[in-house]
Amino acid sequence: MAGVTGPKRQDTRKFFENLSGAGKSIAVLTSGGDAQGMNGAVRAVVRMGIYVGAKVYFIHEGYQGMVDGGDYIKEATWESVSSVLQVGGTVIGSARCKEFRTHEGRLKAAHNLVQRGITYLCVIGGDGSLTGANLFREEWSGLLNELIEQGLIDEEAAKSNSELHIVGMVGSIDNDFCGTDMTIGTDSALHRIIEVVDAIMTTAQSHQRTFVLEVMGRHCGYLALVSALACGADWVFIPEMPPEDGWEENMCQKLSESRSRGSRLNIIIVAEGAIDRQGQHITSDLVKHLVVSQLGFDTRVTILGHVQRGGTPSAFDRILASRMGVEAVLALLEASTDTPACVVSLVGNQAVRLPLMECVQMTQEVQKAMDEKKFDEAVRLRGRSFEHNLTTYRLLSSQTARTDLPNGEEEQEAGDGEQTHSTFNVAVMNVGAPAAGMNAAVRSAVRVGITEGHKMFAVNDGFEGFYKGQIKEIKWGDVGGWTGQGGSLLGTKRTLPAEHLDKIAEQMRIHSINALLVIGGFEAYVGLLELSSARDKYAEFCVPMVMIPATVSNNIPGSDLSIGSDTALNAITDTCDRIKQSASGTKRRVFIIETMGGYCGYLATVGGLAAGADTVYIYEEPFDIRDLQANVEHLTQKMKTSIQRGLVLRNENCNENFTTDFIYQLYSEEGRGVFDCRKNILGHMQQGGAPSPFDRNFGTKVAAKAIQWITRTLKESYKEGRVYTNSEDTACLLGMRRRAMVFQPVAQLREETDFVHRIPKEQWWLKLRPLMKILAKYKTSYDVSDAGQLEHVTRVRPKEKETPAAI
Repeated sequence: MAGVTGPKRQDTRKFFENLSGAGKSIAVLTSGGDAQGMNGAVRAVVRMGIYVGAKVYFIHEGYQGMVDGGDYIKEATWESVSSVLQVGGTVIGSARCKEFRTHEGRLKAAHNLVQRGITYLCVIGGDGSLTGANLFREEWSGLLNELIEQGLIDEEAAKSNSELHIVGMVGSIDNDFCGTDMTIGTDSALHRIIEVVDAIMTTAQSHQRTFVLEVMGRHCGYLALVSALACGADWVFIPEMPPEDGWEENMCQKLSESRSRGSRLNIIIVAEGAIDRQGQHITSDLVKHLVVSQLGFDTRVTILGHVQRGGTPSAFDRILASRMGVEAVLALLEASTDTPACVVSLVGNQAVRLPLMECVQMTQEVQKAMDEKKFDEAVRLRGRSFEHNLTTYRLLSSQTARTDLPNGEEEQEAGDGEQTHSTFNVAVMNVGAPAAGMNAAVRSAVRVGITEGHKMFAVNDGFEGFYKGQIKEIKWGDVGGWTGQGGSLLGTKRTLPAEHLDKIAEQMRIHSINALLVIGGFEAYVGLLELSSARDKYAEFCVPMVMIPATVSNNIPGSDLSIGSDTALNAITDTCDRIKQSASGTKRRVFIIETMGGYCGYLATVGGLAAGADTVYIYEEPFDIRDLQANVEHLTQKMKTSIQRGLVLRNENCNENFTTDFIYQLYSEEGRGVFDCRKNILGHMQQGGAPSPFDRNFGTKVAAKAIQWITRTLKESYKEGRVYTNSEDTACLLGMRRRAMVFQPVAQLREETDFVHRIPKEQWWLKLRPLMKILAKYKTSYDVSDAGQLEHVTRVRPKEKETPAAI
């Protein structure tokens, strides 16, 4: 793999080479309901286990296979998990097992494991499956004694298998497990839901219909809430927060007002476990009956059912599963006698280990709070991100005490008695290349701004439109249906403001702009720097200004993630899936694929991890002709196995001399007689299409947060009848840093920026490259210093988290 170098700072960093798996046996099983991405986790466990020298076993059909033994427990090979990354469900099977719940069943399971020397167990499932694994671990020594007494094993076997180590990964589309921002399968389920919603919207608009969608979530409303945010639903029902008494009349009134403003469709989303304040079940049929009987609207019900579990996993789930699988093996190798069973979790963009039973206990507390009708407590226990989803939805749908404003009317006060000025003028604009999710961010900004009492203005065509005066007021109804639209409906250009500062200042004065929200890529960042630097010359720029990163390249300093990059990753992954299928059918074929990203290798690297690439070339990791030769030899060896296809990704600006054509010709020549090559330049298709659920919700939530910051800053800087502020902290970038959303002065981000190559000087995702290489069977060093430490849930309790990763 290109650019593989030895580990640095050996004295202070910990690398997995110190954790040998020689002589150890690891088993992996999937249990409970299936979830897209489980196969990615299985693949990562198998390959990482083999990589460190351990034997790895499949346990087919979950705990049932462990109890039955025999051919249900088979040794896995590197090739046995080839081509499973893009497959939904679980290729090793999952089943409910009543027998494992009995002592006798667990005794059989222990015997089967001891016979194969398996003392390391990786369980992928829900809280019930993980609880069962922990009980099995706690009983282990007693089970061994019973096996000795029954003459099924001898003392030596008991001694060599004296400890059972357990690590869990949560596979559940409901995202109902406390301690992790996302469970494996949730993002893919949201993809299925949004695909259906987008399709339904077209027919609903055609016929002026109301659609009631029922989604999964018997005990957790996450899917319903987030899909409601992603599609701009008119109403949502979730079990954690039943509607107030009288909701029937309120809902019908809201639907009626929506139609009176010209809306041609209404979407209502119902979680299958939705209840009212008395605990009575709210069904989709009940909601339909209300709408028809009260309003007479043409109404249809769609129950999505198990389609939400199906289909290929999203890029997010593949990456999440791969990271968790590798981390699970590391956790097993590091486990000692005193180490409690842990679960690998995602917090922000960090993989962490948490005590399994602490997380299970917190998950059970949520259900207990709902059973006791302590709904506010249930929402709090779900986590801060869940709370923010709910708050943002209420802001955007006006499903609160504030009524929905008819288009054209203004709200003269904030409603809480604190507003010191009747109306502030806030402008919103897109700058740079289009990115999916920009429109969701604009919609959120406009509606939250109106709810906060501001007059919102839209600037068309970026800074070019700004200085030309392409500015107009934008109302609540103007942004209806924007969340699912790709590109930029406001229009966006790469023009920077420096040469037209006087004209932009004039336009801000003409329209009395009191604050500015810029949504865009690197040009937006540079543009905001130029505006803030000109404050000493132009008083018009002495207003609150904030930027939200939105670019497929994900190359903005100050933020680990940008709006649009997830959609681009899914486009890359989908294309690579099709290409791999073609290569598999042809045999002995290698595809060279060029991705976008400028000098930033994020799309190529993370796309390569999601697609199972063999090699990824990026600018940040220099490579030479010797690396290219080593990669060709690696693929040549691979063609001698049962995996006779290859995938090579190249970032567009990774090297000015080693172009896509050069690499294609080199591989073609060096692989002559062994494999043939094809090339594919993905181009602007990576920008297009409907935004992914992640980008819709990331854009929605981050824009709402930005507008709320603008509101606070406007109040603080409104003095003597005008808004004026020139402090650094009032020209900010709102970005995700590790586990939190942070407002950072753009002036302070200068030092973190490589302006020549338009990338941050430090990029978190580079630590994923060794992981990608390991899964492609390259020898490399993997720094585990940022993860691997067992943390107690109290340190990262869900209620303390604030991260868009848990959209």
